[in-house]
Amino acid sequence: MAVANRELVEIFKARTDKREYRRTVLKNSLEVLLISDPDTDKCAATMDVRVGHFSDPEGLPGLAHFLEHMLFYASEKYPLEDSYSKYIAEHGGSTNAFTSSEQTNYHFDVNTDCFEEALDRFAQFFIKPLMSADATSREIKAVDSEHQKNLLSDSWRMNQLQKHLSIEGHPFHKFSTGSWDTLEVIPKSRGLDTRRELFKFYEENYSANLMHLVVYGKENLDEIQNLVEHKFQDIRNTERSCFRCPGEPCTSEHLQVLVRSVPIKQGHKLRIAWPITPEIHHYKEGPCRYLSHLIGHEGEGSLFHVLKTLGWATGLFAGEADWTLEFSFFEVVIVLTDAGHEHMQDVVGLLFKYIRLLQQSGICKWIFDELSSVCETKFHYQDKITPVNYAIHLACNMQVYPPRDWLVGSSLPSKFSPGTIQMVLEELSIDNVRIFWKSKKFEGHTDKVEPWYGTAYSVDKVTPSMIEEWMLCAVNDNLHLPAPNVFIPTDLSLKDAQEMVKFPVLLRKSSCSRVWYKSDTMFSTPKAYVKIDFNCPHAGNSPEAHVLTDIFTRLLMDYLNEYAYYAKVAGLYYGIKRNAYGFQVTLKGYNDKLRTLLETVLGKIARFKVKPERFFVIKETLTKEYQNFKFQQPYQQAMYYCSLLLEDHKWPWMEELDILLHLEAEDLAKFAPELLSRAFLECYIAGNIQTSEAESMVQYIEDVFFSGPNSACKPLFPSQHVTNRVVKLERGTSYFYPAEGLNPDDENSALVHYIQVHRDDFLLNVKLQLFALIAKQSAFHQLRSVEQLGYITSLWQRNDSGIYGVLIIIQSTVKGPGHIDLRVEAFLKTFESKLHEMTSDEFKSNVNALIDMKLEKHKNLNEESGFFWREIRDGTLKFDRKELEVAALRQLTQQELIDFFNDHIKVGAPQRKSLSIGVYGNLHSSEYTADKSGPVHYSVKIDDIFSFRRSQPLYGSFRGVSDHVN
Repeated sequence: MAVANRELVEIFKARTDKREYRRTVLKNSLEVLLISDPDTDKCAATMDVRVGHFSDPEGLPGLAHFLEHMLFYASEKYPLEDSYSKYIAEHGGSTNAFTSSEQTNYHFDVNTDCFEEALDRFAQFFIKPLMSADATSREIKAVDSEHQKNLLSDSWRMNQLQKHLSIEGHPFHKFSTGSWDTLEVIPKSRGLDTRRELFKFYEENYSANLMHLVVYGKENLDEIQNLVEHKFQDIRNTERSCFRCPGEPCTSEHLQVLVRSVPIKQGHKLRIAWPITPEIHHYKEGPCRYLSHLIGHEGEGSLFHVLKTLGWATGLFAGEADWTLEFSFFEVVIVLTDAGHEHMQDVVGLLFKYIRLLQQSGICKWIFDELSSVCETKFHYQDKITPVNYAIHLACNMQVYPPRDWLVGSSLPSKFSPGTIQMVLEELSIDNVRIFWKSKKFEGHTDKVEPWYGTAYSVDKVTPSMIEEWMLCAVNDNLHLPAPNVFIPTDLSLKDAQEMVKFPVLLRKSSCSRVWYKSDTMFSTPKAYVKIDFNCPHAGNSPEAHVLTDIFTRLLMDYLNEYAYYAKVAGLYYGIKRNAYGFQVTLKGYNDKLRTLLETVLGKIARFKVKPERFFVIKETLTKEYQNFKFQQPYQQAMYYCSLLLEDHKWPWMEELDILLHLEAEDLAKFAPELLSRAFLECYIAGNIQTSEAESMVQYIEDVFFSGPNSACKPLFPSQHVTNRVVKLERGTSYFYPAEGLNPDDENSALVHYIQVHRDDFLLNVKLQLFALIAKQSAFHQLRSVEQLGYITSLWQRNDSGIYGVLIIIQSTVKGPGHIDLRVEAFLKTFESKLHEMTSDEFKSNVNALIDMKLEKHKNLNEESGFFWREIRDGTLKFDRKELEVAALRQLTQQELIDFFNDHIKVGAPQRKSLSIGVYGNLHSSEYTADKSGPVHYSVKIDDIFSFRRSQPLYGSFRGVSDHVN
């Protein structure tokens, strides 16, 4: 057996981190990070291979990405196709991979008792994959389907345009995803065998010395190490040298340019980029972190605050992007309003004026120290995340950081180096800038087309003297550095929990509010979570009220931003969002200054006034969001129609857009007092907060909104408590709703096949969950891998306010919705025999996997609070749901599962209630005409959503009627 080299390296970890870590190097030079976490409910592993699409051979774009797809199929040791993914899915896990410019990452997680076999199956990816000829020819279609999905995505299109405008022979210039043309048609025309090229690429690049493995287990480090040495020792080491980029991707030809491009969606955006020294070489000094903190700041005196005040911008991001060891870019992305689009030169001028201000102000030690303090607190009090996501993060870090810094990466700038920061600041000059400006207004005014995505664009030179002129002409602004951050926590002490409660308790109830409280007995972190639902019957009684409530919440966020941004920087987050029955206030993060922020937020709500100039900016932003709805992926459109058909109080976006276009500031000024006039507050307070503090907080909330003769709110009448009702489909009936895709240029069609099953019931819940666990991977394999209907293929459970069902979602250019639905039903028919053929041991294994998934502990306060809040929001209040469902699972028999399938899921079953929604892309428009007008095999064809909804009975609501807790 190979003997590992265990070079003892101290790995720096957070003060609160109880896990154990060890670096080891196997005899084949595979470098490994072992993590032991005795408390974990899931084990995970990730392999990061130091090769990505930058290494694609000439003439085979997308080969690295295609190889990533192919390794999932089968191996010499486990030759049955899809057996790896099936094993992971049936043992409570998940698996995925991604390909980037210089790395390909493979990962999985699984229940702890199945880790050894899962790890063995995973290791075969890198020892002896099969990549059969049949699977290869099929999976090219999946890669092409993935590319088809991205063709009308602005983020993919603009990313490729930036790459296109670089040195043609540089790896940065490449097209990364691959398509049917690049992997099948063109190679064949050149006499290339893509499968042979796959093996060649694998043999040349998949060498153990280029791999980094992270294994996260429950056992001690010695046991995990023995496991790893046994499973991964047979990976070949060809001593392949690491890929290195040949210098910068941009020459002078690609700098000092203004690129105008036409996006798919409405809206205007500026992306200003500079090639810079990669921060990875100075990660302890953190020059990009320092500069992005200042350039991306949103407080008073910041670039964004000035642009927002002028009505020119609604968003700004600054930071390093597209970095490698050899090159990097610093980007500033500004989302422009219509007015900002007309003042592009002023916007760019103000950006460079702010950069000049930073140069003139010098590099400030107090700002660096403050930033360093925030980063240090964030690192040492970081929330635990899922083992697989943690492993992915660390495997990526292993590629570029020394072992001591694998856990911390660049997240802890600790060395104040004015010279290093100044060096990068000077690189943000007018001499080497690239300005990308996208807007629909450029349609018909461009002269070039990017070849892979078809983006229309034009390029003009922008000289330093031009930008100097823009700076001179920019408004007389009030740009200045941020003030010291008063929200940085100073008290990180943990408070004694007065009771070690497992579930939330009803702290108090009045005619105005109901308050649930849960002290932190799990995570020992100085953080809190506060949620306040304002249940306002006037918020959802019409499309107009719904839109006005949305603008109301967005304006509040807008008003608070310059003040509360400091809290966000310091790790204290807030949000105000519209929901179906009013609006919701959320605060989460360090509890030290949470009360201060809460009082400010509530004060803004209680004293709300409409600022007309901000109203029109928000209205413009919201209008574009509605107008861009038609550019959603077809499967997202189908999911929207599913919700519109089922949810009793959901309004159609077309009606809301029609209303929005005619709204004025005065409409909101009249509506806001009415919105708040009657309200009931549902509150949840959790974390490092004592009972007395929670009671004081709620008393303050009630005093602000309900006390005094001029109070903003009055309690609800008993008849006004809001409910959430869901359409009750008729047993033995199959419904069909066809719709044309909203974007006439989109070739993709989509099908959502929904089966409604039951109202919340523990036994029925676990039967449905067990069916979904067993069927999920089978559906994916048959409908995607074998039949290649589309890249987006999935089976999910659906929960509409306590009404449970299952969804099968497929998006395709290959077939129309009608054909896809027949294939879904054919799958369900073949799956029936799998249920009958399942052995007793296989059934028990699946039951145990689901039990393990249910007993998985929450990782952090946000996750725990989200679980309990869903029970409160839906009105089900079953805080002990997991325990009761596990008890039901332990009693479940295989025959009961088969009976459940036969009653509710089986095609043609007398109790089956199905709803199929088809969205037809332009390749299947003739099928839409035929399916809409001709006979179909469904019981009911829905022509009008609202006539249908009005004609159907509704399930009873849990919300608004349940006052007890188990």
